[in-house]
Amino acid sequence: MKKYDVKDHEPSVLPDGYEFELVWSDEFDGDKLDETKWDYRLCMMGKRHPAWTDKGVKIENGCAVFSIFEENGEIVSSQLQTGYNFMDQPVEKTTFGKEHLQWPIGKLKDNKFTHRYGYYECRCKLQEHTGWRSAFWIQSPIIGASNDSKKTGTEIDIMECFVANGAIKPHNAFTGGYGLDMKRSKVGGKNVSPDEFHTFGLLWLPDKYVFYIDGEEDGVITDKLSDTDEFILISTETDGYRNEDHRPTEEAIQAAKAGDKFVVDFVRVFDIKE
Repeated sequence: MKKYDVKDHEPSVLPDGYEFELVWSDEFDGDKLDETKWDYRLCMMGKRHPAWTDKGVKIENGCAVFSIFEENGEIVSSQLQTGYNFMDQPVEKTTFGKEHLQWPIGKLKDNKFTHRYGYYECRCKLQEHTGWRSAFWIQSPIIGASNDSKKTGTEIDIMECFVANGAIKPHNAFTGGYGLDMKRSKVGGKNVSPDEFHTFGLLWLPDKYVFYIDGEEDGVITDKLSDTDEFILISTETDGYRNEDHRPTEEAIQAAKAGDKFVVDFVRVFDIKE
């Protein structure tokens, strides 16, 4: 791995054998979130998610600081995204002509940033408490619209941490949407120190996904390949709301009381030069 210097910021750690060009980044400078790059994800699969808020990220000391806290009786945190899944937005009542026919998707939005292939990198410090999860991933806006992953894309999970001891889950490639046609491949995963910043990377090539943790390769997936532009997500989520009772776990309540944080130093996207 080789270093790529960014003025006044931590360098990137890039795979050997390629020449890269930085095409998009957020170093989280200034004192507020750059809303030309990011939006808050508040809905999932046509429903407003009760534990996602647009108040859970602050820009401090050149980092995006994600927090978990109580808001209106819920234990909430935030998800950031540079684009939109076409199935997330709730459906609003419509008619077609004079017929009472319902288009089964919500209002579509224009993506802020999507990209195809290259190297995706995030430097972050993981949460310290169990009860909520953090992730860095990319997703196609039209995932699941067909069974052809090259045409309609893949969810690629570059980093997922669900517990407090720095255990990184296996990297995933999901395609076919999130219903009967969903298919998954997974690889890698390891423990890292929760007390330090770490870099998590994806080298997305036409024939494979290569995952990296702190500059070391952590697995390769050669199926579920996407050939369509995808958007970036940095997400946190309170544990418990996907259970049948849709309530936070006791660990989540304690993490909120402790003022736990998930801190992101930067997100960068590189093209491979011809």
